[in-house]
Amino acid sequence: MQNQPNANDSFAPTFEHSSIIPSTLDAVWAFHADKGAFSKLTPPPMFVQVHRNELKSLTEGEVEFTLWFLFFPVRWIARHEPGPTPNSFQDRQIKGPVEVWLHRHLMETVPGGVKLTDQITIHHRKSGFWAIFSRLFFNNLALRGLFIYRHLRTRLGAKRYAQQTAKV
Repeated sequence: MQNQPNANDSFAPTFEHSSIIPSTLDAVWAFHADKGAFSKLTPPPMFVQVHRNELKSLTEGEVEFTLWFLFFPVRWIARHEPGPTPNSFQDRQIKGPVEVWLHRHLMETVPGGVKLTDQITIHHRKSGFWAIFSRLFFNNLALRGLFIYRHLRTRLGAKRYAQQTAKV
């Protein structure tokens, strides 16, 4: 198994992105828990192909998937775990293109909605193809674009969820 930080390890994120989602904590959490959320959060020209989804919840289980960068497949296995706060979860790469990938999803109710913060700790491989690949596709600029897109999709998805639950 690859060297990965534990949930209780000192966590020094390599990348962080936050925004205020004008919705409720329940709606933002429900959007992330939806089976189709991963696909909705993946921006074109990338797409995700899930091979195995053994998630019991956002805080428990594994997902095996291929993340396609145009026509180039990147296989991952990620484990979902509880995050550092009650309104958080994290996914950690068990197998994939980088040495370490730990992604924390932190949600906090604030005036105006929910502050959603994504924190990534990434350690690139030292040499070889994946070392070059990950530095190209998982650098700060690429991650910033990815998470601007993901937060926009979360905003739209949480709004839809809130509208659907209001009708019930």
